[in-house]
Amino acid sequence: MRRRRLRIALLALPALMVGSVLIATPSAGADPAGGRSTLENADEARSVRIELTGSAMLNKVTDAGFDVEHGLERVPNGIEGEAMVTADQVAELKALGVRILGDGEGFAWPEVADGGLATSFAARSAAPLAAQQDTVRVVRADWFTTKGQGFLYVEARTTEGQQADPIVGMQLENDSGKATPWGYARTMSRFVDSGQYMFHRNLFKLAARPHQIKVTSSTGGVAIGTVSDWLEGAPPPLTENPGYKSNFVDSYRNPQQLYARAEEIAEQYPDIAEIIYLPNRTNGYQRKAQATIGGTGQSAVVVDSAAWGHEGGNDITVEFVDRPGADLPLGVEVTGKAIRVLLAKDAGGALASTAAEVSAALETQSQGLVDRAHPYRTNTGTGIVAATPGPVALTDFLDQKRVGAPEGEVPRGPKTIPVLRIGKHRDGSRPGVLIQAQDHAREWVPATTSLESAERLVHNYKTDKETKKIVNDTDVFFILSNNPDGANYSFYNNASQRRNMTNHCPDENDDPARRNSWGVDLNRNYRVGSGFDGYDGASFSCTSDTFQGPAELSEPESKNIIWLVEKYANIKFMMSVHSNGGQLFWQPGAYIADGRITTPRPPLGDEAFYWQSAGRILSQVKAYRQTVVTPENVGGSSDVLYSSAGNVREDLYNTYGIFAFGWEVGGSVYNPATGNWQGGSFQPAWDGDPNLVSGHSETMEYANGIMEMFRIAAEWGKDKKDPTSTLVPGGGTFSRPVGVHFETDEPATIYYTTDGSRPTLESPRYEATEFREPGEVIQVTTTTTFQWFSVDVAGNVENNYDPDKNKGKGFNKATITIVD
Repeated sequence: MRRRRLRIALLALPALMVGSVLIATPSAGADPAGGRSTLENADEARSVRIELTGSAMLNKVTDAGFDVEHGLERVPNGIEGEAMVTADQVAELKALGVRILGDGEGFAWPEVADGGLATSFAARSAAPLAAQQDTVRVVRADWFTTKGQGFLYVEARTTEGQQADPIVGMQLENDSGKATPWGYARTMSRFVDSGQYMFHRNLFKLAARPHQIKVTSSTGGVAIGTVSDWLEGAPPPLTENPGYKSNFVDSYRNPQQLYARAEEIAEQYPDIAEIIYLPNRTNGYQRKAQATIGGTGQSAVVVDSAAWGHEGGNDITVEFVDRPGADLPLGVEVTGKAIRVLLAKDAGGALASTAAEVSAALETQSQGLVDRAHPYRTNTGTGIVAATPGPVALTDFLDQKRVGAPEGEVPRGPKTIPVLRIGKHRDGSRPGVLIQAQDHAREWVPATTSLESAERLVHNYKTDKETKKIVNDTDVFFILSNNPDGANYSFYNNASQRRNMTNHCPDENDDPARRNSWGVDLNRNYRVGSGFDGYDGASFSCTSDTFQGPAELSEPESKNIIWLVEKYANIKFMMSVHSNGGQLFWQPGAYIADGRITTPRPPLGDEAFYWQSAGRILSQVKAYRQTVVTPENVGGSSDVLYSSAGNVREDLYNTYGIFAFGWEVGGSVYNPATGNWQGGSFQPAWDGDPNLVSGHSETMEYANGIMEMFRIAAEWGKDKKDPTSTLVPGGGTFSRPVGVHFETDEPATIYYTTDGSRPTLESPRYEATEFREPGEVIQVTTTTTFQWFSVDVAGNVENNYDPDKNKGKGFNKATITIVD
C-alpha cells in the first residue's frame, strides 16, 4: 500500500486590523489647545515606567497617542511597561488613570518564601488528596538556570479561580529533591486578563533543583506536579562546530545597507542564492511639504503641497499679504511656486479673511500646487488670519535629522523590497522558511539578526556539514526589512517610529506637528482576527501606534507577504522577528475583549510541535551567553503578551497552514551582579556590555535560534515516519468509572469516535484540558469503545490509515468495559 501523507486543513477566518502613537509638535504659530500636548522632536522624549489596570486602559492610552506598545509585562495589578513621554505628557498619563512608577517601584517576584496562605487554612488543607484533585491542576513547573542561578517557574489552575468575592488564593511549596520534605511555602500570583481568570503563577530563585511541587488552594484543593527542565542540556549550537564562521554583522544597518548586502550575497553565491523582488512598492520615504500659517487656534491654516516634498513641494512658498486699502476681496496669486494669498479687508480696512475662507481659496486657486488646506486640528477656522512677515516655505521636514542620526541622505520615493532566497533546490521541492524582520521600524536588532543568519548559511555551506544539510534541505526566504520607509525614518528622523510612513489621517490630524504620529502598524493590517471584526489590540485612530490602516491589507508591505506565500506555496514555516520583549509566541494572537474570545487555538498536535520547537530554538539562544526566555513568555501571544488583532502570524497559520512564530528578541537578561533581571531596549548600544544589554550580543544569540529553526524545518521536510498513539490505561474491564487519555510518541493530533463509527478527519478531535495544558482526561462511566488514529505535523497518518475512504481498517480500537 502506498504511504499516505496528509496536511490537516485549517480554518480560514475573515480579515481584520489595529492601532497606537507618539505625537510631534505643531509648527510655529499653531496652537495645540484643541489636542493633547506634543513633542517638537521625538528625541526629547524619555522612558518612564508605568502601571496600567489592564488591557482596556492600555487601549485607551495608545489611542490617546502614547507610545507604550512594547516592553509590557503582565503583573497582578494589571500591566507594567514603558512610555516614551515628555515631562508635560506625564500629567496627561496621570489624568488617564495611569500610575507612574518611581525607582524601585512596580511588581517584582518575591525573593523569599512568604509563608503561603494563612495559618488558619492549614487544617482544611489536610483533606485526602484524591477528593481534591479535580479542583487544582498544575499546568507547568519548569526549572532553569542562567549565569549560575537556578529558578523555578510554576503555573497552576483552580476550577474556582474566576471567583472574585472572595478571591481564591493558591499556595506553592516545593521539595529540595527526591524524598525530601515540602517547604518554602509562598503565595502564588493570580493572573486575570480581560476579566477572565487565566491561572496562578510564580517565578523565584532556588539553590537546588526540586523534584516535585505542591499547590494548595484556599478552598481545599491540592495538586502535586513533577518539575521539568526548561532549556537545560541542549546540544551545542552550530557556532561550536570546528571551523564554523559567524560574527559577520558589526553594526546596525539601515534598509539601503541591508538590501545592498542581500543583492551582493545573491551575486556572490548564485548556486545557492537569488533575489526575488516583491511586486508592491512601498509608499515611500517621502512626505508632502507642509506648514501651519496665519496665527494660532481658530486662525491657523494647515497647508499641504500636491507634490511630494522632494518632487517640488519643498520649493513652494506661501505668503499671507496685508494690502493697503479697505473693502478688498480675498484673492490668490501664483507666480511659479510662490503663492501669495491676498487677504480680504473690511470697510474699516481691517483684515477680514477667516482660516476657513483662506483654506478654501488655497485649495481652489493655487493652480494645483496645494493638495490640502484646512483649519488647524478640530477648529472650524472662524478666526481672522494674520499676515505673514514674508513668504513661508513649505517643507517635508525630512531634512531635519534627529540627534545622533547617521551620516548620508536617504533616497526618496517608493522602494521595491528584495527577498533574499537561499537554498540549493529553489524549485518548491523543499520546505520553505520565511524570516520577516522589522515590521516595526524602530526594532533594529531583528534586521541584523536576520542578516547574520543569512551570512552564516552562505559562508558555511561548503565547509560545515550541518549548514550544508540546511541549505540542501530547506528553501529560506529572508525579508531583512519589511518596513524600509519607517526604518529610514527611525534611523534619520524619529528613533521611536514604529509604523510605516503613510499618512491616512483626515484634516484634524494632518498638520505637521502630527508627523511622528502617522503611519500604519503593519502587524495589525492582516485579515484574520482583525480589529475590523471586533478583536482587541488594534486601533481605528490614525495617530495610534497600533493603527490598523483604513482596511485590511491596505498597505503594500502586507500585500507583499500574502503574495509571497501564495506564489511560493512550499513556505511552511515563518518567523516574524520583533524586539524587545524577550518572548516567543504563536496562535492565538488576538481576542474579543468581551468574554476574552480568542481566535482558534491550534490543535493539540500543532500546539505540542510549537512548544517542542520553542524549546529547541530557545536552547540555542541560551547557548551563546546564558540568556533565558522564561516559560511565562512562551506560548500563544494573546496569553503571554496581549491581544494584537490583525497580526501576520494569525493570517498565515489559519489561512495557509504555515507554522507562524512571532519572536520578540532582546528583553530581560539576568544580572548576577545585582541579582535582578535587567530590561533591554529597541536600539541597545551595539557594543554594550556583552553579558547584559548589547545589540551585538542579541544579534548573535538570536541568530543561533534562527539557525535551529532551519534545522527543524529540514527535519520536518524529511519526516516520513508515522506517529503512534495509545489510549491510557487502555482497553480492559473496570469495576468503577475511569478516566482515560491519549498519548502520542511525537506531536500529533488525534481524531476519535465513541459511537462505533469509523474515525475520519471530521470526527471529534482530542483537545487540551485547557490552554497551556496537556490532553484532557475523558471520564468513562459506561462501557465505551474508542476508535481513533493520529496525524503528525508533517501530515503522516498513523498505520498509513486513509481517513478519506469509507472503508478500510488501520485505525486503533480499545474498549473500556465498566461492570458493577
